[in-house]
Amino acid sequence: MALRGLVATGAAGAMALVGLVGTAGTVDASHPGTAGAQHSTVSQESSASQPGQARHPGHGGRAAHHRLPLTVAVRDTKGDRVGVVWLLQLRDGVLVRARFHSLTPGFHGFHVHETGLCAVGDPSKPFTSAGGHYAGRAGAVHDEHAGDLPPLLVTAHGKASMSFVTDRLSVRQLRDADGSAVIVHSGADNFANIPDRYQSTLGNASGPDEETLKAGDAGSRVACGVIRPSRR
Repeated sequence: MALRGLVATGAAGAMALVGLVGTAGTVDASHPGTAGAQHSTVSQESSASQPGQARHPGHGGRAAHHRLPLTVAVRDTKGDRVGVVWLLQLRDGVLVRARFHSLTPGFHGFHVHETGLCAVGDPSKPFTSAGGHYAGRAGAVHDEHAGDLPPLLVTAHGKASMSFVTDRLSVRQLRDADGSAVIVHSGADNFANIPDRYQSTLGNASGPDEETLKAGDAGSRVACGVIRPSRR
């Protein structure tokens, strides 16, 4: 249903907007960064050409202020670029488009973290400089964080590609004084969906424990991309 949603709601406008993001280029730019229910409208890649007017999938509205997408280069612990994420501010959400390569096959947790710093640091725990998940509001836990995004599904050839819209955050928020970061994790994200019938080995509580509620047990951080603070 989610995959069909973006294609079905205003096909011409939706594909046009995805096309616009895809033609934005892949540079290490000086990157521009309300909690609510997330529209996780995930789609496969489109080969649409660049449109004359960008429109919001399913809403028919133009992209806010006709801005170009913000481009975020994502690098692994060796400093090699393994992907690019584009963020386009719409009137009522942010269109996120991502393309990755050279990742291990399977699902990978994919999040926005609270600090725009991608220092590798300790090789056993890389990219901790990016801080925790971008929460968006006080008291939020996983999967309520504004920065909790749909997982990446990497093919046998190490590639992943997806597009979705979220209304949990804005590009302006991500470009605050200390910026933010896009993180790819080594493993799958369970979104803290642990039924009460499971008992944690870290305590007597059933269901998700404290560690699960932080990051969904997605494992170590394997790639990081800086969203720099606004120059304004």
